[in-house]
Amino acid sequence: MGPIASTITRLYGTRGWITLGAFAFVLLVVFPVLSLAVPPGSPFHLSQYWVTLIGKIMCYAIVALAMDLIWGYAGILSLGHGLFFALGGYAMGMYLMRQIGRQGQYQSELPDFMVFLDWKELPWHWWNTDQFWWAMVLVVAVPGLLAYVFGYFAFRSRVKGVYFSIITQALTFAAMLLFFRNATGFGGNNGFTDFKRILGFSVTAPETRVALFAITAATLIGTLLLGRWIVSSKFGRVLMAVRDAEQRVMFCGYNPVHYKLAIWTLSAVLCSIAGALYVPQVGIINPGEMSPANSIEIAIWVAVGGRGTLAGAIVGAGLVNGAKSFFTQAFPEYWLYVLGLLFILVTLFMPQGVVGMLRKWRAT
Repeated sequence: MGPIASTITRLYGTRGWITLGAFAFVLLVVFPVLSLAVPPGSPFHLSQYWVTLIGKIMCYAIVALAMDLIWGYAGILSLGHGLFFALGGYAMGMYLMRQIGRQGQYQSELPDFMVFLDWKELPWHWWNTDQFWWAMVLVVAVPGLLAYVFGYFAFRSRVKGVYFSIITQALTFAAMLLFFRNATGFGGNNGFTDFKRILGFSVTAPETRVALFAITAATLIGTLLLGRWIVSSKFGRVLMAVRDAEQRVMFCGYNPVHYKLAIWTLSAVLCSIAGALYVPQVGIINPGEMSPANSIEIAIWVAVGGRGTLAGAIVGAGLVNGAKSFFTQAFPEYWLYVLGLLFILVTLFMPQGVVGMLRKWRAT
């Protein structure tokens, strides 16, 4: 048994190892084969619509896992995680816009929206964005630095509970207003779209779509393993102690600020990576992704699946976004009512979420 398998067995047990292996096999082998090898006329063919939809939901599942790490295990409820998701998306979007080259509407090296606004050169923050490696640096560094600085002052000031949630929501709302402005150089209301290539490959090619799907699946599985390793370690146990009794943790000689700041920054970076994977698959990024409503919805995913379970975060993201996809097509005017009702029902009758309820049934 290899080191990876040993780690999975230690953290999850034999049954968990089998479940995770089956999950990985379906995402990394079965779905790509059904998409690329099975003819489109076959009932077993996985269309590009489903590849994109499942890939998008997996990106949301990574965000839900990031939220569960801070809310479920550290007791930090953020209502601004949509900001970090969008920052990762914009970092990737800047690279994708530079890859369009002269294939845009105005046949200029500048992105079309800059030509339309009569810009003569790229702004300073677009420096080197035509390089993929630099885009990856931005994906990690920008949200990581922002989260670290914000968290440093918030946690040192002992801001917590509903006050912390309100401040994070104000932060993402302020960023949304900033990105809506044309002068900031991020495309204003329309954001970035009409992508052509990524690393020289066509973004719309089926092979590229499946490759992005597989990378997203691998990232989701890696995030789940990382999360389980964290919560099973001494660091994770201290986090849970901070969640349940922060004053006692301080009396025991631990500084809660360091622990909360570390998991908060890591959570922001994971959200940003999810945003970077989301943009080339969906084909657009705009300031609407920073909407405070989106950040609230992230918390709903975790609550529905089961806060403090990790697996519940994935289940909640899948259930809510699967229902959203259905209702926004079949009954678009009722989706917000359904979402609100779902949250109320879960709060009243399933406070531990779907996964918590299943575990309770299994125990009885």
